[in-house]
Amino acid sequence: MSIFKFKQFEVDQTGCAMKINTDGVLIAAMANHEGPQHILDIGTGTGVIALMLAQRFPEAEVEAVEIDLQAAQTAGRNFQLSVFNSRLKVHHLGIQEFHSIPKFDLIVSNPPFFVNDLRNDEERKGIARHADQSFFEMLIRKANDLLAQNGKLWIILPVKQADEVVKIAATYSLHLVEKVNLHSDLQKPTFRQIICLAKNQALCVESDFYIYESLKMHSSSYKYLLKDFFLAF
Repeated sequence: MSIFKFKQFEVDQTGCAMKINTDGVLIAAMANHEGPQHILDIGTGTGVIALMLAQRFPEAEVEAVEIDLQAAQTAGRNFQLSVFNSRLKVHHLGIQEFHSIPKFDLIVSNPPFFVNDLRNDEERKGIARHADQSFFEMLIRKANDLLAQNGKLWIILPVKQADEVVKIAATYSLHLVEKVNLHSDLQKPTFRQIICLAKNQALCVESDFYIYESLKMHSSSYKYLLKDFFLAF
């Protein structure tokens, strides 16, 4: 078994095309909202983002969608074995098929982002990592439908795709209200952006986040952000 142990839960990654990665834990730790009651994780994979959000927001009900059957089953097991199991639920379907009567205060996604690139030889990993332009349009349209009026949509993407998503979002009157530029270290350019989109317009807050301060030495910001989750911190 491929089990990743956190301070308050464990994540079995068996059968998941995409394993726990830096992108997922960073957006799960950064995505914020003032007291969300309903949270949605789009493309949950192992379920790690949903689990981290359940830990951060103890009053919230957390739902997750996952199109890959094996990953959805694994996430479901991880949810059931956690201390947050009464507040977690996974749906095995694509986000375009998902419907909900209560709207979501917080929606988070670490989506596939290799647009129109060569497909991975392993089909399931290809689905987990690749998307075409229409996928992002569908994702934004669907998230807009599911988002409460004061809700926030957080997505992590490479810079090029993040810029495109911000443009798509504007056509649905979703406004960029926060942007975090992620860097490996002080010498490296931005390799990902975490963007926050909202129906209510506000002045965009932009910041930079550095994962390492030197070779294999995590920054104090990274350690502080993940200290409630990682056993090493």
